Amino acid sequence: MEFKLKEVAVCADKEFEMIKITDEVTDFIAESKIENGVVFVITEHTTTGITVNENLPCVEADIMETLDRLAPENYPYNHNHYLPTYGTIGGNAPGHLKSLLTGNHCVFPVVNGKLKLGHAADIYFCEYDGIKNRHFMIYIMGEGEI
Repeated sequence: MEFKLKEVAVCADKEFEMIKITDEVTDFIAESKIENGVVFVITEHTTTGITVNENLPCVEADIMETLDRLAPENYPYNHNHYLPTYGTIGGNAPGHLKSLLTGNHCVFPVVNGKLKLGHAADIYFCEYDGIKNRHFMIYIMGEGEI
């Protein structure tokens, strides 16, 4: 059994954005030489998400609009107060809640060196808390070339 890990840097262009990362995952699977196993894609941040969905602008817009309705910016969240442990005001409650709704990871099989992903599906890194330098991990476990 082999284990391969890659940390990928990403920075959104907008405060709330879905960034397609399927190519980064498939490229790392090819580099890894793992033929059969499992790939995990995991965000390192609590105000970002990893999700899988159809790569259509109308679907992306519907997802973003729905998340905004479920976790609006202008709600009086408990998290919007001074946090002595951080030394700042916690004003990113909507980002935490949107992350909770989309999740922080996805898992797929790798078969014959290829990502087993649905026909119309893509993997997204979702930014919910502004334009920041972020990271996600791609972790592959499996058997390499024989």
